[in-house]
Amino acid sequence: MPLTSPRRSALADQVIAQLRAQITSGEWPVGHRIPTEPELVEQLGVARNTVREAVRALAHNGLLDIRQGSGTYVVATSELAGVMNRRFAAAEPGHVAELRSALEASAARLAARRRTEQDLRQLDALLERREAAWRSGAAESFVEADATLHMAIVAASHNEVLAEIYADLGGVLRDFLRADVGEELRPEAHMDHSRLVEAIRAGDGDRAAAEAGAHPFGCRPGLAEPV
Repeated sequence: MPLTSPRRSALADQVIAQLRAQITSGEWPVGHRIPTEPELVEQLGVARNTVREAVRALAHNGLLDIRQGSGTYVVATSELAGVMNRRFAAAEPGHVAELRSALEASAARLAARRRTEQDLRQLDALLERREAAWRSGAAESFVEADATLHMAIVAASHNEVLAEIYADLGGVLRDFLRADVGEELRPEAHMDHSRLVEAIRAGDGDRAAAEAGAHPFGCRPGLAEPV
C-alpha cells in the first residue's frame, strides 16, 4: 500500500496562518516572546494540542525558537529568513562582512539617487535613536537600533527585491553585530553613521556607497576590506 502524506487539520492550518501573520506583519518582531501556550489557547479559542502543533510547525520552519524554561521567541520573519539563519549561523565573519558591504553599498548608492523627503526624515529619526541607544549603554537596544537604521537605508533604495533579500538576512546580520558588540558597549567600537546619512541626503552615491561599504569591516577588529 503506497504511503500518503498525513493531512494536517484545517483548524491547525488556520492557527498557523494567524500566528505567521502576527510575525510577518511586525506585530511580533524578531526577539519578541510570543504569548504562552495557555494564553494562546484562551485568545484563539482552540485546544492546547492545536496550539502546540502550530507553534511546533512554525519552529520547524525557522520562524520561532522554543526555549525550555524561557518561552517561545520570534527568530525570523519568513520561512526563507529561518533558512538563512540556520544556513549561515556559523559562517565566517569575514564572509558576512563582505556580504553586508556589497548589499549595503549598493543600497546606499541607490538611496542617494531615489530617497524621498519622507525617507530622509525617517533616517534622521533612526540615526538619533541609534545614538541615544549607544548613550544608554544598552547593547541589545543598540543592536536593534543600528539594524533598523540600516534596514531603512536599504528601504530608501526603493528596490523591493534588494529590501526583501536584506530583510531575510536580518537575523544573520544582527547576530554578526551582536557578537561584535558583546554585552558591553566599548567607546572604541562606536562608528559614526551621520556621514552616511548626509551623503544620501546630498545625493552623493559614490560617497554613500563608500561609507556604507566600509562600515561592516569596522565592526570587528582584524577584518580588512577585500582588495
